[in-house]
Amino acid sequence: MPSRGLVAGPNFEYFQRRYFTPAEVAQHNQPEDLWVSYLGNVYNLTPLAQEYKGDLLLKPIVEVAGQDISHWFDPKTRDIRKHIDPLTGSLRYRTPRGRFLHVPPQLPRSDWANDFGKPWWQGSRYEVGRLSAKTRNIRIINTLTSQEHTLEVGALESMWEILHRYLPYNAHAASYTWKYEGKNLNMDYTLEENGIQDQQEEFDYLNMDSTLYTPAVLLYFNDDLTEL
Repeated sequence: MPSRGLVAGPNFEYFQRRYFTPAEVAQHNQPEDLWVSYLGNVYNLTPLAQEYKGDLLLKPIVEVAGQDISHWFDPKTRDIRKHIDPLTGSLRYRTPRGRFLHVPPQLPRSDWANDFGKPWWQGSRYEVGRLSAKTRNIRIINTLTSQEHTLEVGALESMWEILHRYLPYNAHAASYTWKYEGKNLNMDYTLEENGIQDQQEEFDYLNMDSTLYTPAVLLYFNDDLTEL
């Protein structure tokens, strides 16, 4: 099946998400399903947690499962923040929650194995996508069935990516023409690029509740039963 403009590959079968919302990251908050975000990216640390299961140094990471931990890092170096250790007078990683995996001990120890290669926070081996810096809600109305669903989406997601978010509610979502105010949407464009403006700032300026109005995208059935 052609990708119809998706960025992730030639087929929907190989589609990979580019963006995740903070709410989605927050759902992965257990040792057996452990995600975190930092410095704008999202990381699946589940394999790390499985590898070091039972290790006390895993505890500070498990405690922040599903959260953004950008405050752990120096944004310039993208490394863990450092400070001068008052005991040794040396520059060390700053770990207020306690030392965690791949952080050297305060003093030399013979039982510390440092043969793990790069620390878990360096490189992209656990990276699964980008964290949506800004999200917005959109209503999707199926004109064939009159069903309506409200989705939280990333502001930079294309309509194809939003379509994939909608698939759990309608497996034939690609069999519909997507329209806003009577105009066909360009599925390669974002909501904003399709003229669906984010009015959050205007609502804030007017001191109004933005949930009172959520733009609606209307779906019109094409009768080809495409299933993703």
